[in-house]
Amino acid sequence: MTAQELLAIFGNLQMAPAGGGRAVHKPLFVLFWLARLERGEPRLARFAEVEGSFKQVLTEFGSSNSPNTRHLPFWHLCNDADGKVWELQTERCIQIQTMGAAPGLTWLRQNDVRAGFTPAVDDLLRRNAALRSTLGRGLLVDHFSETLHADIAAQLGLDLEAGEGVNTKPKSARRRDPAFRDRVLRAYEYRCCVCGFDLRIGNITAGLEAAHIQWFTAGGPDVETNGFAMCALHHKLLDLGAFTVEPINLTMRFSQNLQLGESTKAHLLSYHGAGIIQPQSTSYKPERKYLEWHGDEVFKKPSRD
Repeated sequence: MTAQELLAIFGNLQMAPAGGGRAVHKPLFVLFWLARLERGEPRLARFAEVEGSFKQVLTEFGSSNSPNTRHLPFWHLCNDADGKVWELQTERCIQIQTMGAAPGLTWLRQNDVRAGFTPAVDDLLRRNAALRSTLGRGLLVDHFSETLHADIAAQLGLDLEAGEGVNTKPKSARRRDPAFRDRVLRAYEYRCCVCGFDLRIGNITAGLEAAHIQWFTAGGPDVETNGFAMCALHHKLLDLGAFTVEPINLTMRFSQNLQLGESTKAHLLSYHGAGIIQPQSTSYKPERKYLEWHGDEVFKKPSRD
């Protein structure tokens, strides 16, 4: 298998769910395993050895329910590329062939199931730091908001800057609209829709960003009704699921999962239950379907009272 063939396989992972929902299990799991290779850990690992660490990654960067299904990529990855990239074994080193439903967490633990990249894939990735870096960056670009890339890499301990990289074509023909940022900032009159931040240095807007409500990587379009003008802080918090915006009345709801010091709590939660600063025209008002997507797929439920 060549590097290009390997990148093509991981660029076309079998993903679920369909219909615009986030499917982060496999991309995060492959990134998680790449970090294991960088640390020189063994090719195969028992499910019980890795589930705790992977659960934490899903808690941080997945949807609210993702940690409960942390075993799915461990089991289902062997169905990709006709079993050429991933293998499952029992405690007696008997290889498991699977196309069916994944067993439960308890079964995987009790049967000492272990898994890892196939020997050829493991060897190729273990020897080629540039290939690992290229694969890692590609998975992040294809599946996560760009505000989270550095955080995911840092949490996993994954080096995304190794070597020259490997040339590869983008997974999708979709291209971002470079005018999206300017249109969204103009719609909100160049201020953060949460806190009103509106710093300019000369004619340059500083620290203000156009946030996708439904992520571009999840099929969200580059239109004003799928965008918020936000300062860098609130954009990051939106993408982490720290808060969401109600579709009906455009009020902000913050997550119970936030851990806050007293001063931060007093400042940040002052926006809980408050309405966003709305765009200058009703034609730019955030569409309900995008807000519902964010509430279902990104927001870390449950909400504070």
